[in-house]
Amino acid sequence: MLSSLLCVVAVGEWLGWPFLAVPLEQALSSAGSRRISLSAPDEAQATAAQRFGLRFVGGVHLRTPLLVIGAPAWSAQPHLLRARDVELRLRYIDLWRAYRGQALRIDALQASALDGQLERLADGRATWQLSAAPAALPQPPMSIPSFGRLQVSDGVLHYRDAPLAIDVEARLSLADSELKFSAAGRYRALPVKIDLLASEVLSPTTGEVRTVSSPLTLDATVGRARVTFDGSVDDALHFNGFSGRFSVKGPSLAAVGDPVGVTLPTTAAFAARGVVVRKSGVWQVRLDDATVGSSRLNGAFSYRAGGAVPLLSGRLGGSRLQLADLGPVVGTTAAAPMAAASSPLPAAELPGRVPGKVLPARPFDLAALRAMDANVLIDVAEVDLNTPRLEPLRPLRAHLQLTAGVLTLSDLDARTADGRLTGRWSLDGRGNQALWDADLRWSDVRLERWIRLARAADAPPFVSGRLSGRATLTGRGRSTADILSTLDGRVRTEISGGSVSHLIVEAAGLDVAQALGVLFKNDDALPLSCAVADLNAVGGVFRPRVMVLDTTDSAVWIDGSLSLAAESLDLRAVVSPKDFSPLTLRSPLRVRGSFADPEVTLERGPISRKLASALLLALLNPLAAWIPLIDTGDADLARRHGDGCRSLMRYHAAPKT
Repeated sequence: MLSSLLCVVAVGEWLGWPFLAVPLEQALSSAGSRRISLSAPDEAQATAAQRFGLRFVGGVHLRTPLLVIGAPAWSAQPHLLRARDVELRLRYIDLWRAYRGQALRIDALQASALDGQLERLADGRATWQLSAAPAALPQPPMSIPSFGRLQVSDGVLHYRDAPLAIDVEARLSLADSELKFSAAGRYRALPVKIDLLASEVLSPTTGEVRTVSSPLTLDATVGRARVTFDGSVDDALHFNGFSGRFSVKGPSLAAVGDPVGVTLPTTAAFAARGVVVRKSGVWQVRLDDATVGSSRLNGAFSYRAGGAVPLLSGRLGGSRLQLADLGPVVGTTAAAPMAAASSPLPAAELPGRVPGKVLPARPFDLAALRAMDANVLIDVAEVDLNTPRLEPLRPLRAHLQLTAGVLTLSDLDARTADGRLTGRWSLDGRGNQALWDADLRWSDVRLERWIRLARAADAPPFVSGRLSGRATLTGRGRSTADILSTLDGRVRTEISGGSVSHLIVEAAGLDVAQALGVLFKNDDALPLSCAVADLNAVGGVFRPRVMVLDTTDSAVWIDGSLSLAAESLDLRAVVSPKDFSPLTLRSPLRVRGSFADPEVTLERGPISRKLASALLLALLNPLAAWIPLIDTGDADLARRHGDGCRSLMRYHAAPKT
């Protein structure tokens, strides 16, 4: 009995079990809920080497001139897989491990031609799921088998994935130890083109897939972002042990991050080069040189895609950061010259710009804040504030964290003009509107250095002294303009040990005689005994609790409002002189209108009364016309303004318990 069984097995192995072709097709078709064919229609005319053959000794060894795995009934694709001249070897230990849930290892696979049609619908159904049971969302990622020996002379793969928004067609070949792969299509509505070449992928002696470093080059374009790579990979089929030098460029950092699911800010044009390493699903990137517009940055980052939310961590440094290059981060479009130059629209009509408005109204991408977590230390040598009239920050250090949709910049420490800016701010993007709050402090900023206004060589600065203060503000909205228009809180600042241009004070008070005197003898600096601005913000409207500047010559008192909601000004400045002047047209100064078109005017009432009085007196005596223009000063009023200012400074300077 045993000998007869052995004889049957021996004959079957020698013949290749040809009579099992049809039963095996039927069994596999039933198990996979689709048509599976293991032989060619013209197999009767095929040679012995081309016919169906199956062996079980030492593992499963299948040879067939044509293998067709059909698509499920719901799919419009002609098949899942169609391969010619197929040889497949599977070890029993690998089948057992796959049955236990491990990734399948294929001992050997060879095909002269291969055509794969992979498709996944939005509801999770996929053509590669060889089961009649309905798929349950979310689906695990597709597991690619590992190979001992692999050779495909000519392969075509069409991959459509609705959840990932992928529709690409690729052509590949793996022969003579060389892997060639090219693909074109769309990813997340962006055009995609990929060319990859890996050498020494197969062992020259056994033909098995090598697990040691193989040279790899890559040139990929996704949308307007382009990536090139020159390095090596330990496992070219799974991109494990991936390392080498790269370059990447695009119209924005966001354009570079979107294809790989990394949340990066919208910026000016971006280009970078450095080193990248991928091991065990973790990407390590070292940026040797990165340019964003005119900014020059560097850094080192780690990106881990595993877990519920991807995590980006590392450090960002650099020699120079220009804030204009990050303008789109806060909703402007000024830092996108490529887009603006190519747009047929006027600048005021570009996205993010509202005609007649100056505050950025471009909506935030709040969903992007929830797509990834981040933990990045920032240390930049210089931050340019995008104006030659202000000294840059040197350096700027901060800790950026993005956790569950909340972006926080804490431990802020920036230095400028011998002074310091510290504090924190956060943007909560978990809801339909962003919630913003900030607590910022500045101290000992030397105004004569920080504010750069050209003056004659022997003229003093327009204003000097050490500026200190604090801002605690909150706001909400879907854009920077929305947040600014809802600001609530308080801003307070003061100048100590400073001075102000004598000419500016006299001109503001319309003291013609003294202004002319200053011009003739050259401008000088009036010491500031006090300068304080204390403003309340309610609903985006700032109103001074007190805003006064007190000098030895005059006291300047400012009231009114500044509305970020309406983008309008209505401020009134009153100068109280402390001395006598023979010729003045003194009248309160008004600043009104919109941010886009402000107007500086004088209150007409006081001037009209003075001129009318001078005209009437001139009818009596020409010399009497000077009388209304004489200003004896109001030392008491000026003193009261100054005393109130100094009391406020002492109050805020006192330690709080």
